[in-house]
Amino acid sequence: MIDKDNELQMDVVVPEEVEKEKEESLEQEGGERGASPEKEKKRFFYSKKVCRFCTGQIKKEEVTYKNVELLRRYIMPSGKILPRRITGTCTKHQRVLVAEIKKARILALLPFLAR
Repeated sequence: MIDKDNELQMDVVVPEEVEKEKEESLEQEGGERGASPEKEKKRFFYSKKVCRFCTGQIKKEEVTYKNVELLRRYIMPSGKILPRRITGTCTKHQRVLVAEIKKARILALLPFLAR
């Protein structure tokens, strides 16, 4: 057959025996076509984040609007409050934390936005 670019193209017929050998070798390796065994091994396991307030690393009395250093750990550089899924705090303590951050913002101890 002649293509538009005047190149000669030939249809290649692969014998059935060759195809069977390829399939058998893939089955022995335990992989599928196009999938490498390296990709199957790459699985990411994340360690469960534990609430630092529940474990006692941070005392309940320390979480106040006056403790700006502690509250800054839970704020992004842009000024947003970090969510629970990132910080690992439990629901109960995240609510307390957010309330104290908002109090500190109103008293101008923490910024609303970073410019």
